[in-house]
Amino acid sequence: MALKTFKARSQGMRFRVASTFEEITEKKPVKALTRAVRKTSGRNNTGKITVRHHGGGVKRRFRIVDFRRVKDGIEATVAGIAYDPNRSANLALLDYADGTKSYILAPEGLKVGMKVMSGEKAEATVGNSLPLSQIPLGLMVHCVELIPGQGAKIARSAGNEAQVMARSNGTVTLKLASGEVRIFDGRCKATIGSVGNKDWGSIKLGKAGRKRLMGIRPTVRGVAMNPVDHPMGGGEGRTSGGTNPCSPWGQLAKGGKTRKPGKASNKVIVKRRK
Repeated sequence: MALKTFKARSQGMRFRVASTFEEITEKKPVKALTRAVRKTSGRNNTGKITVRHHGGGVKRRFRIVDFRRVKDGIEATVAGIAYDPNRSANLALLDYADGTKSYILAPEGLKVGMKVMSGEKAEATVGNSLPLSQIPLGLMVHCVELIPGQGAKIARSAGNEAQVMARSNGTVTLKLASGEVRIFDGRCKATIGSVGNKDWGSIKLGKAGRKRLMGIRPTVRGVAMNPVDHPMGGGEGRTSGGTNPCSPWGQLAKGGKTRKPGKASNKVIVKRRK
């Protein structure tokens, strides 16, 4: 992925950094691999706002991504690289030998015309999906399953990856991008390589209107509110709030532990990310 800057012909263009989309080859999505999405603007089934700062935005369809890679042993050709407005990573359109098509996350280095495969007999090359027990030590992987057959849950965002560290007694130890070291079932599938679109984090929108087009509404600081509206509100003039950073309902925003002490997955975490 390459980035481009713009001449400061307006305040919105002055600091804007955007993608060139030079790797995108599919201009329109395959309609059979998309579905409509009805926006809720952060409201639940009773109409109450449960997630703040959501609303508006450009209408877009959801791309159905194959995170399970269940077509084992069937070779597929990369027919194109597609843009997905719903995630940071790009998609790769696969054309299987049996005539079916599907989307997967496009890993770094995957090009149009390359062959990919999933299953135990697949080679450990970029884009192939294998059980963790079959992947050589030291390789970088992405789209890792937490439960065999459930579908990929780990390392799915742009530029993300995990490293295969050790293997013993049917389990595999991975080091995640956060620094956490975690044990996985060896039957869980993972895709070789790292997720593409690594420069996504360097994109700068340039103006507030771009944020509104993405469906994100403005956020008001708590210290700018009145005491009746926020625990950090009030005070004569500009103050830091007079209390620890928290949500409008008093939940600590910095430093408070949110993970349950008795969570079942604690036993598979070898090293914490902090």
